[in-house]
Amino acid sequence: MPIPSTVISRGVGVTCGHHVLIIDEIALELSNADPKHRHLTRRGCDICGLEGADYEGNHSVTTKGNELTLKMITPTGIGSRVYMLDKSGTKYKQFQLLNQEFTFDVDVSSMPCGSNGALYFSKMDPDGGISRFPTNTAGAAYGTGYCDAQCQHDLRFINGEGNFNNAYGSCCTEMDIWEASSMATAYTTHACLTDGQQRCLAEADCGSTNTTRYSGWCDMDGCDFNPFRLGNKAFYGRGKEFDIDTTRQFSVVTQFVTDDNTGTGELVEIRRLYKQDDRVVGNPKSTWPFLNGTDSITDAMCNASKIHFDDSVYPHNQLALLGQQMVGGMTLAMSVWVDYGANMTWLDSWWTGDDTALPGVLRGRCPNPGGDPETVFAESPNAAVKFMNIRSGDFGSTY
Repeated sequence: MPIPSTVISRGVGVTCGHHVLIIDEIALELSNADPKHRHLTRRGCDICGLEGADYEGNHSVTTKGNELTLKMITPTGIGSRVYMLDKSGTKYKQFQLLNQEFTFDVDVSSMPCGSNGALYFSKMDPDGGISRFPTNTAGAAYGTGYCDAQCQHDLRFINGEGNFNNAYGSCCTEMDIWEASSMATAYTTHACLTDGQQRCLAEADCGSTNTTRYSGWCDMDGCDFNPFRLGNKAFYGRGKEFDIDTTRQFSVVTQFVTDDNTGTGELVEIRRLYKQDDRVVGNPKSTWPFLNGTDSITDAMCNASKIHFDDSVYPHNQLALLGQQMVGGMTLAMSVWVDYGANMTWLDSWWTGDDTALPGVLRGRCPNPGGDPETVFAESPNAAVKFMNIRSGDFGSTY
């Protein structure tokens, strides 16, 4: 399933290429590759095979020109997650982000409260884990090797082995460029102590319980820039009264600034711009006095917001740690999903029980209770996100 991407460099010019999108292996049919034992058992299989996927028929994943559409409700379930391969078709395309900007167009007009159309980068093995784990012979071409800063457990295979009973998690640094519906949006850093992908088992490493969440390898909460949460309630929403009208298509630009303005420097700031109707719109400045009008993610912004929003403690020097994992490139993932655990209140509403009069509690104008998956499915059966015109390059070159 091909889609174009563009790299723009002032020194080199414009480089265009078509890249295949591959769905995560969890969506593929699993079979026993041992001809003597064709049937799977409760224990799984000793030699497992992954079958191909009917992207449109089974998973409602389609491309048309430079446009990718991910529908929420599919014939086989809910949501999907896809990755971009490089031109070889056997490895994930590695995006170089330091001292660069990454831009895409998006349509979230059919995405309601409680839904999330996400675009993000993950420090996955470029080959999907083949070189590190010989028992994995499928690799990136079959969507293997996923990891993120939540140390996701619901993966069938981790490190080339079956993940029975979801015993293991798969951890790595993650940069959430875009988590959004038509009602709310945020971009968020999630640095990990791991160098690339690493499998966790112990709760203390995985951060898989309330008591270990902040002692694990990864910063699961991360540091987010949500315009609504930072005081700009009229910036993003459905209608012409908002600076960004989410009933229509717009562009999202994210810039990764280093201390020496080179691709080898230390990451010190992540900026955001929007463009709609040929109108460039800067990220809004926070209205909270303790954030001093900040309009980007920096360590200072993250530390101050964590303190005054009464969030978890911000780990020291997280942007530098994130930047270290960007060296060599990161894998692009795009997905659409609902939140069975918290109804997406952390993105578009507020945590149940919190005092909405306190700074940082309100993330959006969605109701609570509300946003539960069954309501999303019933009221928005055609919910889908569209990502278009993916491009990257020097600052100011992609919009």
